[in-house]
Amino acid sequence: MLRTLLIGSIFLLSACSVEPGTAKWCSSKKEQAKSEWSGSDAATYAQNCLFDGSAVGSENWCADLSAKAKGEWTVDEVENYAKNCLM
Repeated sequence: MLRTLLIGSIFLLSACSVEPGTAKWCSSKKEQAKSEWSGSDAATYAQNCLFDGSAVGSENWCADLSAKAKGEWTVDEVENYAKNCLM
């Protein structure tokens, strides 16, 4: 019983986490003190958030990916498109 409760809690918490590089994640990082960022956070922010519309899931990102041939999409792009652009 305890094991089931623990596993359920883990799934519930992981479902609520915001994926790094998404527009929502960029917004939350922008509000957070830079001293609290990890090196990975800084790199992800620089790659996905510094240019408007470049964050994963933003309107520009979705439009740019839609214009790209679907055969050239990476697995991550497919997953992110499904999560952030279709829903």
